[in-house]
Amino acid sequence: MNNETQLTNNLKLEDHERQRCEVWTRVMGYHRPVAQFNPGKQSEHAERRHFTETSYAS
Repeated sequence: MNNETQLTNNLKLEDHERQRCEVWTRVMGYHRPVAQFNPGKQSEHAERRHFTETSYAS
């Protein structure tokens, strides 16, 4: 391991040093931050199941 890798591996951030990640989703044709949803809609968003559709070559 080189010094840069060691420094990266040893880097730990405290909670107050972290930046909150804002999650957006598409609702009714436009994008909106999940943080602006009401509590019921936020719960519904957390329960969603994500999938990746596989493409088949013909």
